[in-house]
Amino acid sequence: MREARFDERGSVIRWTEAAGEGPAVVFVHGLGAASTVYHAHIAARPELAGRRILFVDLPGHGISDRPRDFDYSLQSHADALAAALDAAGVHGGVIAGHSMGGSVAIVLAHRRPDLVGRLVVTEGNLDPFPPPAAGSSGIASYTEEEFVRGGGFARVLERVGPTWAATMRLADPLALHRSAAHLRRGTEPMMREMFVHARVPRVYLQGELSGDLPGADGLRAAGVDVVTVPGAGHNIMFDNPDAFTDAVVAQARTAGPVTAPSTAGHAA
Repeated sequence: MREARFDERGSVIRWTEAAGEGPAVVFVHGLGAASTVYHAHIAARPELAGRRILFVDLPGHGISDRPRDFDYSLQSHADALAAALDAAGVHGGVIAGHSMGGSVAIVLAHRRPDLVGRLVVTEGNLDPFPPPAAGSSGIASYTEEEFVRGGGFARVLERVGPTWAATMRLADPLALHRSAAHLRRGTEPMMREMFVHARVPRVYLQGELSGDLPGADGLRAAGVDVVTVPGAGHNIMFDNPDAFTDAVVAQARTAGPVTAPSTAGHAA
C-alpha cells in the first residue's frame, strides 16, 4: 500500500500496486466502491501479465482518508488522483475509470493531460442530472444532514443490493453524499465537453443492458471509440470480464510494450 498527501491538512490518498513494466494501467472505482474489489480479477488476467497496475481509492472511499472539510467535487477528486500519480511517477498512463471514476478520469485528463496517455471510461457520467436511480441521484435526493445523520445512508444501503453495499458501507457517508451531489451537478466545462476535446485516445464502454448511450454519435464524431458490451449492465467488469479486459488490454498494448513480469512481485 502506498499513499500521497492531497490537501494542506495532510490527508492522504492510498493505492495498492502490482509491479510491472510499460505505461501503467490505473483503475479508478465508482461512487461507493473500491478499486481493488472491482478490478483485481481483471489485473490478474494473463493478458495484463507484466504490466504495472495501480488500484487507487478516491478520498472518502476504501483505504483513503476521509477529511470532513473536503468538498468531494469531481475536480477535487481528480486533483487527489493527480497527487497519487505524481507520487507514483505515473505519466501517460492508461486511466480506466468506472462510473464516477470515469468522470474523475475525464476531469484529470482535462486538468493534468501530462498524466493521461489513454482513457477507458466505463459508463462514466458525462452530463448533469442523470435519470433517478439508487446511485448518485438516490443519495443526492437526501439533504446532507438527512443522509449522514438522519438514516438516509442506511436506507440507501438497503436498496443498492449486496454487491454494491459491500463496498458502500466502507465509504464515509459525508463523502458519499458530497460526491453524489457534485456528480449530479457536473463540472464547468461539463464532463462530456472535456471528453470530446481530450487529446488522447478514448474508449467509452456502455453495457448493452443499460440501454443506448445518449449522444453516442457525437462522441464517435469526436474520435471516441464507443463500444456496446453485450450481456453487461453497469458493472461491465463483472458482467462481461472478457470484453472489459479486451478494451483495457488494447489500450495498454498501444500505449507501450509489455515485458516479462518483474521478479520483484507485487509492491507493498
